Amino acid sequence: MNMLYKIIILLALLALVLAVSGCFYFRQEKFGRLPQGARLDRISQSPNYHGGTFENREPIVSVVEGGEGLGLWLKFLLRNDDNLTPPAPMPTVKTDLKGMDPNRDAVVWLGHSSYFIRLGGRTILIDPVLSDHAAPVSFSTRAFDGTTIYTAGDMPDIDYLLISHDHWDHLDYDTVTALEPRIKHVVTGLGVGEHFARWGFPDDKVVEADWDDDVQLEDGLTIHVLTARHFSGRLFDRNRTLWVAFALETPSQRIFYSGDSGYGTHFKAIGQRFGGFNLALLDSGQYNKAWQYVHMNPEQSVQAAQDLNAAAALPSHAGRFNISYHSWDDPFRRFAAASEDKSFRLVTPEIGETVYLDDTHQTFPHWWETL
Repeated sequence: MNMLYKIIILLALLALVLAVSGCFYFRQEKFGRLPQGARLDRISQSPNYHGGTFENREPIVSVVEGGEGLGLWLKFLLRNDDNLTPPAPMPTVKTDLKGMDPNRDAVVWLGHSSYFIRLGGRTILIDPVLSDHAAPVSFSTRAFDGTTIYTAGDMPDIDYLLISHDHWDHLDYDTVTALEPRIKHVVTGLGVGEHFARWGFPDDKVVEADWDDDVQLEDGLTIHVLTARHFSGRLFDRNRTLWVAFALETPSQRIFYSGDSGYGTHFKAIGQRFGGFNLALLDSGQYNKAWQYVHMNPEQSVQAAQDLNAAAALPSHAGRFNISYHSWDDPFRRFAAASEDKSFRLVTPEIGETVYLDDTHQTFPHWWETL
């Protein structure tokens, strides 16, 4: 009995130590901070905010359905590769971003959902993750070999940093804090600004918007904040901040970025509202049955491009990290196959390769077939 008592005491002490350690760990700056004060007051006025959380306009059944989620994660964690990562370093092209012509509209895919954009003479950065991992710990969600080719030092001054939502593979603490001195404006969804406030960004640098809000901080460029079908959260609390898509509009070009989004009726509504896009950057990876409402599979992404009346479409949310259980090249193979008889032009640059918006005849090889 005495030995049992000692074991119980030791286990209790161990649990206490782990709990205290966890409290200190989760208080690190990289986790950000939940909305509070005036920011929370503004959020509470949003028609998309109910009972303390944001809700999708087109409801989702569940982010993880029944036992599918647990089984999926066990399969993912205990996998024996199953072609989840490329067999060789990814092919890349390191464009000199600082040396790009600021007056020629262009898009550079940085891998996954990160983009460097020159548009209407402005420099725009979308969801940059330049770290070699996309998770709270460095050993999880590692970048594919050869894909971490850019650092904050490679970036010129940024007119607009756009953040679609606060998941780790879209909002990277190390990247945005390193870039802070060179960022003029941040545009993001309601509540996400609280993370930036904790990280030392001045409030007047951050613009938070709701779905269907337009942000025009200077003539010649309008940033439309649009609906997405997803969820948010950097720790245990979900949907306390808003997830969004973006449309970038100048007098001569329109670019759509889906953020993370499941397929839904919002794509056709957005296409009808804007009358089409020169280029659509679309969520096309990290799909499975459990996440069918919050990510698109490649065939749904192709349908979204048609709904948007896009002249060209670039599949992304793949090619740098593997977060779901499908082969690393599955998104590109399936998107390319589903695009063969469609009216839009397939755009599949290597990471770092420049896509020129004024060159509608620019072609791209199926680079994933070379590995």
